[in-house]
Amino acid sequence: MEKSLRQRALELLSKREYSAAELAQKLKGYAGEEDDIPALIADFKGRGWLSDARYTEQMVHARQAKFGAARVAHELREKGVDDTLIAEAVAGLQDNEVERAREVWRKKFKAAATTREEWAKQARFLQSRGFTFEVIKQILNRHAEDDSPEDDS
Repeated sequence: MEKSLRQRALELLSKREYSAAELAQKLKGYAGEEDDIPALIADFKGRGWLSDARYTEQMVHARQAKFGAARVAHELREKGVDDTLIAEAVAGLQDNEVERAREVWRKKFKAAATTREEWAKQARFLQSRGFTFEVIKQILNRHAEDDSPEDDS
């Protein structure tokens, strides 16, 4: 028996949070001519079953240990989250951006860069994770100073 669009939406939401735009996109493939996706999305929002704010919070929580604010904001934008929610989420992430970048760097690289090529490789890695260049310079230059020969005496 064919599932209704409402049943499919409930099944999807039972597995994880979705943004309204993301859920609507997923449901498009199953919608018939009689189905009204915007009305279904509005109904789910009204009942509290679908919330872009909750989705944003969940996404930020899941991504913050691995990615910088720019990458998280980009992913949220791709999922159709409102810019005001993204701005709030990014503001919260930027408070501890340097600490998070340092932890991501530490997991990937055991030692500070000793050559320009290594420095560039480490910078590209952190940049791909969505950290700003200012944060990257702080992390890589601090670790270069920590590993300087004067500290070994």
